[in-house]
Amino acid sequence: MVTANPIAEATVPTEALEPPWRFNLFARWPWLKRLVRMRSFQFLVILPNLFMFYLFIISALFGTPVGNRNIIIVFVWILWWFMLIAVLVPFGSRIWCTICPLPFFGDWIQRRAVIRVRTGKSPGTENSFFGLHKRWPKRLSNIWLQNFGFLFLATFSALLVTRPIVSAAVFGILFLVATVLALVFRLRTFCNYVCPISGFLSLYAMTATVELRSVDKDECLKCKSKACIRGSDKGWACPWNVYMGKLDRNNYCGLCFECVKSCPNDNISLFVRPFATSDVVVRGYDEVWKACIMLVLALTYSVMLLGPWGRFKDWANVSEARNWAGFGLFAAGQALLALVIFPGLYYVSIRLAKWYARADSVPTKELFLKYAYMLVPMGLLAWIAFSVPLLMVNGAYIISVASDPLGWGMNLFGTADFPWTPLRPHWVPFLQVPILLTGLYYGLRGLHKVGRRIFTDPAQLHRSLVPPAALLVGVTLVFLKLFIG
Repeated sequence: MVTANPIAEATVPTEALEPPWRFNLFARWPWLKRLVRMRSFQFLVILPNLFMFYLFIISALFGTPVGNRNIIIVFVWILWWFMLIAVLVPFGSRIWCTICPLPFFGDWIQRRAVIRVRTGKSPGTENSFFGLHKRWPKRLSNIWLQNFGFLFLATFSALLVTRPIVSAAVFGILFLVATVLALVFRLRTFCNYVCPISGFLSLYAMTATVELRSVDKDECLKCKSKACIRGSDKGWACPWNVYMGKLDRNNYCGLCFECVKSCPNDNISLFVRPFATSDVVVRGYDEVWKACIMLVLALTYSVMLLGPWGRFKDWANVSEARNWAGFGLFAAGQALLALVIFPGLYYVSIRLAKWYARADSVPTKELFLKYAYMLVPMGLLAWIAFSVPLLMVNGAYIISVASDPLGWGMNLFGTADFPWTPLRPHWVPFLQVPILLTGLYYGLRGLHKVGRRIFTDPAQLHRSLVPPAALLVGVTLVFLKLFIG
């Protein structure tokens, strides 16, 4: 017999329901808590990125148009991307949002302050905000805009990662949109619902080894002020509109640490936790499609940049080949694969799972949403496996461009003439294979953990896992074929 969640949770194994272990970093390192409680903390960590952003814009406007000699291309699309996907997300959750410069001017205008807090009664808060302070439309309060925005940028990635002026234009537009939205809508509407980078960070932050949570949820529920979300004289209302008493996933916490400053009960801390086994609940179709889009893009990028098929590369790189018909086929094919074909294959696997497990009483929607978590660790590790050769092959450009960021012939650190030397390229497959297999392991492990929350009968549980697990294994084999032949 199959039982839905409320009953099943009383009978499934305890380890399927209990939260995993976690380690309180603030308790272990009090200096870290003192650091993030400083009013100047976020400004000080954003300031270097504001300087780098300014340098990137200058380099795009006045520097060399040759991509591998310009700092905006080399530092953003080689160094920053690898650090973001391989280090910051898995080990720091949304720590990039802590230091991201894009919302800086919007925050500044909204708050009319860089460091200090303004108390007041702007709607829903205990702070004073400048601007229209309108609510974002409810029908857009999801990550669909971020899904389509990231897919759109990915379609033109050949331009984005080779033309400095194109990268600068995209970053400038994002900066402007973030600032304008801050004048019209409440808090960080841009980060929550529009920013294409934020969209995939929200998904893959589920796997991260750190989380910001309340120490005691009962203490939060008894709290009258709800200062974590409403703000106080010590901290701003949560820019992400998150209430710590109900926060149970990393997806929409941007780690600004305002709640740590404003909490009157000293009840919020930063915790270390196991990788990819804590946040396993996917809650909406927008998140399922984000997982599908990101996995498909990792696949198509691997075909374009690492595969032997020159025709596909020509189709994607329309600025060089000028093959608009081919580019149209590439764009349409990628969108169809990401939005229709792969989600369709996943849906078929769920229907087969329900049929094979004879789980008529379990809604298809429940299985479709919850089993989608298997795509999250698989997608993250596939992106890391894809990014490894990019850094190893092109990493030498970072050393030379650091001395000559604009391509003007400078030699600031004496490394401008550092030769392009791939770093152990023959090691690449030996790194990619275990990375991909790690993604498969955590995907299957997450699938099993979620399944135990739905099914009480072990036989039905195992039957329900077979079709989606087969799909995940098939995806892994496709990546392995691309990476090692």
